[in-house]
Amino acid sequence: MIAEIRVRRLVCLTGFMGSGKSTVARLLARQVGWQHVDLDQRIIEHTGQSIPNIFAKLGEPEFRRIEHEQLARILGESAEQQKSRIVSLGGGTTAQQQNVALLRRTDIALIWLHCPVADLLKRAARITDRPLFRDEASFRKLYDERLPSYELADFKVEANTEPLRVVEQILGLGIFPKVTA
Repeated sequence: MIAEIRVRRLVCLTGFMGSGKSTVARLLARQVGWQHVDLDQRIIEHTGQSIPNIFAKLGEPEFRRIEHEQLARILGESAEQQKSRIVSLGGGTTAQQQNVALLRRTDIALIWLHCPVADLLKRAARITDRPLFRDEASFRKLYDERLPSYELADFKVEANTEPLRVVEQILGLGIFPKVTA
């Protein structure tokens, strides 16, 4: 999990539902002046349907296919346009091996927003649009299943604090280009 410190052009945030990926990515992008791309939002725009609707109507395998396609598109656009981006991934994105393969490019930093499962449960209980959040037992089981995929990240930051503190931790990783006046 100790990654070589080098400047990256694409920073992807991973973590379980409720870890703050979208919020932190938005704040981080604003702080460094990069574009923020939310993978789940891209999927919604592409399909014209909400994530719970996609799960209900098409099933998880089709959702994962669309997710992979949209991730590849985001990464391709970034390379093509040579634009730096902060990408907030879905909670299950890195649990799919084909997505991990895409995220292993040398110009990508994958950062795990780690948060204790008890904190995640409290946060997710307030959110109603989580198709895979049914009850505490299934939540904990899914967390345990996905944990090894989060541990593959290049960096791990503690996300059980205010989002701006999480952004500070990420900025402290030394992966962003230095701004010279």
